[in-house]
Amino acid sequence: MSTSPPAPEELVARWGSLPAGSLALLTGGRGAGKTRWCEALARAARGAGLAVRGVLSPAVLADGEKRALDLLDLATGERRFLAERARPDLPGTEGLGWRFDLEALAAGNAALERVGACDLLIVDELGPLELGRGSGFTAAFGLLDARRYGLAIVVVRPALVAALQVRRPGSASLWDLGGAR
Repeated sequence: MSTSPPAPEELVARWGSLPAGSLALLTGGRGAGKTRWCEALARAARGAGLAVRGVLSPAVLADGEKRALDLLDLATGERRFLAERARPDLPGTEGLGWRFDLEALAAGNAALERVGACDLLIVDELGPLELGRGSGFTAAFGLLDARRYGLAIVVVRPALVAALQVRRPGSASLWDLGGAR
């Protein structure tokens, strides 16, 4: 059963009451604001002095339309190109909608492999690459299994929530931002 996520500031305000190793899956339709919510949470957590680690995939807009994705390493602040909208005729992009830069995916995995113990871990996102193709940000699975975080937020598309729950069984909260499916 899903619920709406708390406001990022509210979540940080009750940080001390969260059990260590908590996991929340953040889902919602396209354009619902999953990455923006994670960005706001990271800002609020940093403002409260919490150690924030992981990766975000913020949109790159052109003429008000999402044209590409960047990769943001939350530990270093390094930002680089991650993916661009794929033409449907390009091999290897079927069902993804994006053409990923392999070096950026490797950099994202390297960033995740460097994560030690932290207060907040954010992984934006585990999607078709990770859950269907065994590529992408696969280093996230080991981090989630190790549970060396206070709270982990994992962004996942609504259609892949069940696949992630099978891959990562246990008691995870499911937070849904709604939006177009």
